[in-house]
Amino acid sequence: MRNWKEEDLFNYLKENYYPDLVKASDPTSRWDCYSATANHRIELKCRTSHYDKLMIENKKHKAMLDKCRGTFEIPMYINSTPEGVFRFNLKTFRPRWQSMRLRKTTHFNDANRVEKQVGFLSITKADKL
Repeated sequence: MRNWKEEDLFNYLKENYYPDLVKASDPTSRWDCYSATANHRIELKCRTSHYDKLMIENKKHKAMLDKCRGTFEIPMYINSTPEGVFRFNLKTFRPRWQSMRLRKTTHFNDANRVEKQVGFLSITKADKL
């Protein structure tokens, strides 16, 4: 699982957990994929280092919860690290939010830093896939 890209994580999930997994039609959406059978709307993250607590942005967390509100969908946040794949049901987590200066984006080589509200999810509370 070391140095996985989101495509690798997507394929792993499709092969092992969500056979009907489909990618979001909009590549800039706040989630990456969806399983109709499981009713899981999923955001994927791949980490090159392992952490006991994994970061999530408040905007992403809120957008996922808002999208699933009033539906049977479950907002899931799935992270890969060198030590495994961890799945969080965002409906069951209420992170403590804090402000941090972080890179504006991670995928587009933009080194500019901005203030972001982030929280941390303990892997001890995750499903290890």
